[in-house]
Amino acid sequence: MPTAAGTRRWKVSEPQPVTARSTTPSSSASPNCEAELPPTRSHIKNVVAAYLKRHPTEATLLEPLSRTLDGTAEPTNRSTLPGHLTCSAVVIDRDRRVLHIHHKATGKVLAPGGHVEEDDRTLLEAALREVHEEAGIPPAALCVTAEFGDLPFDIDVHDIDANPAKSEGAHQHYDLRFVFHLVRPDVEIAVQPEEVSGAQWLPFDEVASPSLRAKLICSGLDGRFEPVNASALIHDGAGRYLLHLRDDIPGIWEPGAWSLLGGGREPGDTSLEATARRELLEEAGLELDVLEPFAVELATGTNGMAVPIQIFTGQWSGDPTALSLAEGVMLTWFNPDAMPRLRMSPSTLELVRRHAAAHAERHPRDQAVVRQPPIPGPEGPKAGSSSIPHIVGVHLYLERDGQVLLGLRHPDSAYAGSTHHFLAGHCEQESAVACLVREAQEEAGLLIDPQDVELAHVVHMVDEPGAQPRVGFVFRARRWTGTPEVREPDRCVSWGWWPADALPELIVPYTRAAIEGIRAGRPYTELGWA
Repeated sequence: MPTAAGTRRWKVSEPQPVTARSTTPSSSASPNCEAELPPTRSHIKNVVAAYLKRHPTEATLLEPLSRTLDGTAEPTNRSTLPGHLTCSAVVIDRDRRVLHIHHKATGKVLAPGGHVEEDDRTLLEAALREVHEEAGIPPAALCVTAEFGDLPFDIDVHDIDANPAKSEGAHQHYDLRFVFHLVRPDVEIAVQPEEVSGAQWLPFDEVASPSLRAKLICSGLDGRFEPVNASALIHDGAGRYLLHLRDDIPGIWEPGAWSLLGGGREPGDTSLEATARRELLEEAGLELDVLEPFAVELATGTNGMAVPIQIFTGQWSGDPTALSLAEGVMLTWFNPDAMPRLRMSPSTLELVRRHAAAHAERHPRDQAVVRQPPIPGPEGPKAGSSSIPHIVGVHLYLERDGQVLLGLRHPDSAYAGSTHHFLAGHCEQESAVACLVREAQEEAGLLIDPQDVELAHVVHMVDEPGAQPRVGFVFRARRWTGTPEVREPDRCVSWGWWPADALPELIVPYTRAAIEGIRAGRPYTELGWA
C-alpha cells in the first residue's frame, strides 16, 4: 500500500500473477550475472518478443533495442549507450482521455514515465511507480486492460539531447508504454513539484506522441475496464459456502487467506465462464452443471493494482475432502456468520453476504435445512426426555523433543484468561479434522496436512451440573510446517514449548488431564460429571 503522506517512493510488490494474455517473467536476478538489476534481461526479452509478435512491422525500428538485449550491457542502466529502456504509463479515463504531465526540465507534455530503477521487479512496475510519483495516482486506482494485460501497448524510440550537466551524451530512449484504465475516477492528481508543473487530460486525437496517438485512435479502448479474472462462489443451497485456503507462501495472491476458487483468463479460454470452469477443474477437479454471472469484484493484486474479477455462482453439496485439490491447503464449507473470524478479503465476505441475502429472499425454505432437528436414538425418543446438544471442540497436541506446545491466553479472554491452553477451536459446519487444520493456520500460522493427523485423546466434560456438556477431541499432528506465531493477539499473547512432565501451574484443567492421559496411554477422560 502507499507509504505515508509526503513520501515519494512507492515500492510495488510481486509481479501481477494473473492478467489476460500475460507473459511469465522471472522476478529474480540472473544467476550468471550478479550485477544485473531487476527487471531481468530474460523478462525484458519476453516482453519485447511478445510485443513484436503483435507488431511484426516494427522489428526494424526496434532492431537497436534487440541488439542491446543480445549484448552484455544492462538495458535499463542510464549509462548504457547508444540507448536504454524507459517506461511510461498511458492512463485512460472513461471519457477516452489520456493523462499527460508537464515536465519542467524539457517543457514537454508527455505521459508519466521515466527510467527503470532497481526496485522495479518488472517493466510494468516501473510504469506504475512513475505514474504514482509524478501524478500521485496509486496502483490501486488502476487496472490493466483485457486486451493488452501486462504487455506494452506501444514502444517508442526517440532521441535524447546531450546533457553536459549530467555528463550524458546524446542517446536514445526505448520507451515501453503500458496502458491502464482508471478504475477510481475520484482519484486526485497530485503532481511531483520538483519535476512536474502540472497535469491535464487530452483526448486520443490530441495525444502528444504520434505513434501512441495512432494506436489509441485505432483501438477499441474506451476507459471502461473489463474483468480479466474469474472466480466461483459455490454454495450448497442450505446456507453454506465453499472456501479455499490458499498456501501461505510468498509470491502468491493473498497467501494464507480463505478465498474463492478461480484465476486468470488464459489465451485458450473462449469466455470468462470458460476460465472459471477450467480453474475449478484444475484446482479441485470440480465440474458444475450451471454457472451464473453474479457480480464483478475489484480485488487488489500482488503488485497493488486493482484486478476486476467476474464472479459466477454455482450450487454443489458434495464433500470437499473428496475433491482432488491441486492448489492451496484445503476446501471447507462455512456459514457466513463464521466468516468474520476468518482471514479473508473484506470484499469476498461482502459478496457472500450479498448472495446469502438474495438467496434467502428467493428460496426461504432452503435456509431451514441448516437447522437440523435432534436425531433420536435407535429406540426413538423417550417420553419426558430430550436430547442435549454438546459443544464439540478440537485441540492440537504438538510434541517436540518431549515438549508440548501451549498458548498463553489473553488476560481479557472470555475463557481461561492468563492461562495456558492447547491451540483449540469449536467445530462449525465442518469435520473435526478440517476444523483443526483451519484453527492451526488461523491461530498460529501452522500448515497441517489432514493425513498427518491422528486422534490422541477424548475429553467429555461439564463445567458444573446443568451446564452444557462439551466433547473435546485432542488430535496429534505427526508433521507440520511453520513456526508458531501469534495471529490472534486478542485471544493468545504467546506460544511456548513446555516439558510434558513440567507443565505450567496456570493451565486449563482439562488440558492438563488430556496431556496426562496421552502420556499414560489412556484414550478417554471424563471431567465434572457427578
